[in-house]
Amino acid sequence: MRNGLLHPAGALAVASQQPSAPPAKTSRRSGNYHRSIWSHSLITESMRSTYSETRFLMRLEELKAEARLLLRRCQTPLALLRTIDSMERLGVAYHFQEEIKRALDHYYESCYSSAGSCEEVALGFRLLRQHGYRVSSELLHCGFKDLTVDPKNISTQEIRSLLELYEASHLAICGESNVREIKDLVSTHLKSLVGYVEGNLAQQVQHSLEMPFHWMMPRLEARRYIDVYPGKQDRDPVLFELAKLDFNIVQAFHQRELRELSRWWTGLGLIESLPFSRDRLVENYLWAVGIAFEPQFSNVRVWLTKLICILTVIDDIYDVYGTFDELELFTNAVESWKPEAIEMLPEYMKPCFLALHSLVNETAREISRIQGWDAIPFIRKEWQRLCKGYFLEAQWFNNCYKFTLTEYLENAWITVGGPIAMVHTYLLRTTPIPHELADCLGSNQCLKLISLSSLIARISDDLGTSKAEMERGDILKTLECFMEDSGESEDNSREHIRGLVSELWMELNEECHKNKELPQDFICMVLNMSKAAQCVFQYGDGIGTSTGITKDRIICLFVEGIE
Repeated sequence: MRNGLLHPAGALAVASQQPSAPPAKTSRRSGNYHRSIWSHSLITESMRSTYSETRFLMRLEELKAEARLLLRRCQTPLALLRTIDSMERLGVAYHFQEEIKRALDHYYESCYSSAGSCEEVALGFRLLRQHGYRVSSELLHCGFKDLTVDPKNISTQEIRSLLELYEASHLAICGESNVREIKDLVSTHLKSLVGYVEGNLAQQVQHSLEMPFHWMMPRLEARRYIDVYPGKQDRDPVLFELAKLDFNIVQAFHQRELRELSRWWTGLGLIESLPFSRDRLVENYLWAVGIAFEPQFSNVRVWLTKLICILTVIDDIYDVYGTFDELELFTNAVESWKPEAIEMLPEYMKPCFLALHSLVNETAREISRIQGWDAIPFIRKEWQRLCKGYFLEAQWFNNCYKFTLTEYLENAWITVGGPIAMVHTYLLRTTPIPHELADCLGSNQCLKLISLSSLIARISDDLGTSKAEMERGDILKTLECFMEDSGESEDNSREHIRGLVSELWMELNEECHKNKELPQDFICMVLNMSKAAQCVFQYGDGIGTSTGITKDRIICLFVEGIE
């Protein structure tokens, strides 16, 4: 028996007596994805900059030296906190990590418990928690209780305090009901200000309500904040010049990487073999930049982009094009990991399997160059786990299985690609890792950290893409699962799912504080994966349909420099 069809004995003999019929055409779904809007020639011609020249790098060093003095010259604790916050929002804090740590150490030990204004309490709470300090939320709650709000007569300082309280509330951890209370009430107050506030403050209120800083993709926030920074009362000309120059220099790094990746992707020719798949090299690179934008993580970005490109093609084979029988063959081929397994695959799958095999071997060689040991077992295991997850969803679809939201999410945090991306990110950092320390990726603490970030990414993805996926024919996603489980309306279900994302962020915040075995830069990248997902899917499917806001973001990050 196969797919419910019984083949009786003698059927072959009977069939041989009948006229041969043309083979039935296989019914396949279609994602109806638009073609790439970023051709190889467009990438190589439009993504070029002179900011990698020595004269700009020399000026950058001069500005960095001047900016270091800013932290020493701050006259008040609040001025210090505002300077650090501006450095982080402008995207230049990575140059001053040691100086910022010393400043925050001193503030934490000597100033925070006696912080004066509500703004200082809230900003101090957020910055300290972002940098791993264990600070109580009680002081934050006391500052909030002292704040009164009259939308018609509110001062600029009161608005700044509200904004800082709202931003700080997103650093809450599990069990802090007082911070959740602050978040709900301050959100209501900020929404009531719309129409009463103008200029930069109005923009900041709207932006924070849409995407708070703790959830925002760092590189996008830097580009936005550079534009609004000149309107701030406490702006500093040195910091402003540094931010613009650094953005342009880092953009030149990114452009060079994109040109290199475009040559690789074009030479691979995979999309020509599989035209049903999404051709999204530049959009996939945006993901990688969302995880780690700094120049020193070039290796992570390049290899992560290659991984996401191959992953996207395989995802489309499972979700859109492949039949159930074909998907079973592909899953078995990945599980066996033998080159000869390719002979069992249909013709259209063979280029993809070869590309996957080649990528794994090339990535392992690169990791071996950095780490000095063989990473193929780690990488192969993640690809096998991913494809098994894809195939489970195919089984559900094929069998019309009605799964619960819990069942779905137990598999979906894997199929979103978070675990495989984070394993590669960890191993491709240029910091050598002893082989035994690589095993910490399988520890309960590390798995929980990655699973929480992956769940946020999955739910964000589903909220942005599920409508189109349901229309073409796919399994239920997060929103639809909850509606099925609860019987709630779509609007109520969306509200519930957004609340679930907030709860996951509180768990993720807590895990970041508890996790001491992993490098801090890697923990930051795990957090950034959640941020990138929320931004990519903020207004819909930013990858499948990338001609709108995603295109605008790519232009401002990778094409247009800052004057």
